[in-house]
Amino acid sequence: MDIKGTSVVITGGASGLGAGAARLFVEQGAKVALFDRNLELAQQTASELACLAVACDVADEASVLKALKQVTESNGAPRIFINCAGIDIAGRIATRGGGPQPLDALGKQIAVNLTGTFNVCRLGADLVRQLDRLDGEEQGVIVNVASVAGLDGPRGQTAYAATKAAVIGMTLPMARDLAGYGVRVVTIAPGVFNTPLAAEVLRGDPETMTESVPFPKRAGQPAEFGKLALHICQNPMLNGEVIRLDGGLRAT
Repeated sequence: MDIKGTSVVITGGASGLGAGAARLFVEQGAKVALFDRNLELAQQTASELACLAVACDVADEASVLKALKQVTESNGAPRIFINCAGIDIAGRIATRGGGPQPLDALGKQIAVNLTGTFNVCRLGADLVRQLDRLDGEEQGVIVNVASVAGLDGPRGQTAYAATKAAVIGMTLPMARDLAGYGVRVVTIAPGVFNTPLAAEVLRGDPETMTESVPFPKRAGQPAEFGKLALHICQNPMLNGEVIRLDGGLRAT
């Protein structure tokens, strides 16, 4: 897909992986909209990148519909969706001193990581299927963000891993559902990346948590995530696949 001039929605775009992808897509001439609950931070990032900031709660249907209407009026109907919005509430499922993990730790993560991703995908895909066909084979692209935790999660990540495994599980059936409309679906499963969310969950600098990464022995950079998201959009044979982006990391 030709990125230049294409309307792109990036959820969770105010910081981290979303902001890293946004920078690269703007450089390629895309019309980028950052969807985020933190509108103030999204506006700061959008001002730096010369793109659009839109307040959006991905788990709320009315909020997403309103945000899609706003971006369509400003940038044109989006054909590319990069779903980076997510939260991570770390904690072991039961501990001797603390008892069972609170049930809402799972509920809150389901709402954002799973329901939010599904919500943007279904509403976005329904919008894309109604658009005029582009020259060539395809109509749109959805890039979802899971995590290596959804494949081989470490201790303290049971609830988070469950939501990310669900995103991984949606990939192939969603690609099959949307194949008739020329919409591709690919999921990226990042490892340790240098983002504010990672720093919060790890309670420290992500660079100090990379001893299990074979090579390169460092945290990934948001720009490297952005490069893969961009390549996915530009390579029409990538569809229905989950791609690890982790330097060979396998959780222990």
